[in-house]
Amino acid sequence: MRRTKKDPKPQNTSLGLADIDQEIHIASLKRQIEDMSGVSFTPPGRRLDPTLEAAFLERVLAFETAPRGTHFAELTRTGVVMPGPDSMTDAEIAAKLTEIVTKLAERRVFLYSTNHLSDRELYTLLVTRVFHEETTLMPPDPDSACHLDLLGGCSDADTRIWLKYYADDEERDRWRRDFPEDPIPAHEDPPYHRDASLPQREY
Repeated sequence: MRRTKKDPKPQNTSLGLADIDQEIHIASLKRQIEDMSGVSFTPPGRRLDPTLEAAFLERVLAFETAPRGTHFAELTRTGVVMPGPDSMTDAEIAAKLTEIVTKLAERRVFLYSTNHLSDRELYTLLVTRVFHEETTLMPPDPDSACHLDLLGGCSDADTRIWLKYYADDEERDRWRRDFPEDPIPAHEDPPYHRDASLPQREY
């Protein structure tokens, strides 16, 4: 009698109930995002692990459904009083900035690119302009953050300040190659070193 190898047992490739629930959840999240945005939503890059994809989509949906408002109103709601800078001494402004950045960090909001500004200049910029710009108010989440880059407006003035105080040699050379007609200011060390002591997101 001819002997043959046993056929391997068929592999069970069907999804388990938990996997099916996850796929239904992902499809529901995509549909909600598409309904809100009016466009077909496709996560960037290759297909993520379903757990990671669901977490990513949940954050996208949370952002899309979060209320709009201002940081000034949110800080005021938490009890931060922000008087006009002309009514404050330098010491009072320094103390108020410490209070502000601490409260912002509690809400996962972090400041960047402040080293070219004195305390008074920074406080004035924040309470008269930056904090009054409407933004999406995300609930505090340890896995996410709002980054307030004071040079993030990308205006000509912002670019000049970045090139002067913040861009390293490689970045300045790249800018010179990409924009040969743009004048590049001579590098100067920023007059203040505040950024290193500001609360930062922990990755």
